[in-house]
Amino acid sequence: MEYGHGMRRPKYDCLLFDLDDTLYPLSTGLAVSVTKNIEDYMVEKLGIEQSKIAELGNLLYKNYGTTMAGLRAIGYDFDYDEYHSFVHGGLPYENLKPDPVLRSLLLSVPVRKVIFTNADKVHALKVLNKLDLEDCFEEIICFENLNPIEKSNPCDDNDDDNNDIEFVAGSATIISSSNTTNGSEIFDIIGHFSQPKDGSVLPKTPILCKPSELAIQRALKIANIVHPQRTLFFEDSVRNVQAGKRVGLDTVLVGKSQRVEGADYALESIHNMKETLPQLWEVDDKVSEVNYSDVAVETYVTA
Repeated sequence: MEYGHGMRRPKYDCLLFDLDDTLYPLSTGLAVSVTKNIEDYMVEKLGIEQSKIAELGNLLYKNYGTTMAGLRAIGYDFDYDEYHSFVHGGLPYENLKPDPVLRSLLLSVPVRKVIFTNADKVHALKVLNKLDLEDCFEEIICFENLNPIEKSNPCDDNDDDNNDIEFVAGSATIISSSNTTNGSEIFDIIGHFSQPKDGSVLPKTPILCKPSELAIQRALKIANIVHPQRTLFFEDSVRNVQAGKRVGLDTVLVGKSQRVEGADYALESIHNMKETLPQLWEVDDKVSEVNYSDVAVETYVTA
C-alpha cells in the first residue's frame, strides 16, 4: 500500500493473529475438547497408560510447546494428518458463531492481517468460516507450512541439514546429532524430571511450533515480514507473547486485562481492539479498508 503526500503511514505494516482462544473466547469450550481428544489419542492410538496421561501431557506441553511436538521428541511415531484429524474431530464447532463486531474491526484496519497458528490448515479454515472471518486475512501460517513434509527437518532454511529443533522450558536452541530415540524406544520424560541424572538431556523434537523463536522467525519469513518491529502480534498465550517479544515484535496479550512481562498491550477481549489500540485506525481517511473477499486465502503449504 502506498501513501501519498500528507497521508500518515500506520505504525504497523502487519497484524499477526493467533487463532484459537484469541479470535474467540476460551468459554466456547473448544480448548477443553482438544485436551480431551489429545488424551484419548495418547491412550487409544499410542497405547500410553491412562494413569500417566495427565503428568505426561503436562510435561510435554511445558517443555516442547505442544503435546504433539513432545510426543514426537520422546520417540512416538505417528501420522500428522491422522493426529490432527483425531484431535480436531468432534470439536464443538457449533459453539463458534459469526462475529460481525470483530469482522468490522478487522476489515476497517488498513494494514495486512495474517493468521499464525500451531494448528493444521483444515482446523484453521473451519474456525475462520464459523466466525465468518475467512476473508479478513491475507494468508494463514499453520502447521503444514511450518513443517513442510518434503524437508528432513524444519530448519533447512538455515542451510544446516544436520540441525533440528529443541524447545525446552521456554527457549529454543539448535542442536546437532541424529535422533536420540530409535525405533520403539521411548524416552522416559517423567523419570527424567522425577529422578534427574547428571548429564541427562531432553531429546529434541522434529516439529517446529510456537513458542519456539525459530517458529516465529519462520512465520515472519513465510509472510514476507521484513520489519518485525512494525508487526503487532496478538496471542492468548503468555509464553508465546514473550517469545514474540524476544524476536522483536510488538505484542498484545488477549484474554487478560493486565499486561505481563513481554506484552506491550493487554485486551480482555479481542473486541477491545479499538479502545486499546486506536493508533491502528489513525491514518488518513483516504486510506481504504483492506478486504480480502476477492482474494483467495493462501496457506503456502508445500506439497
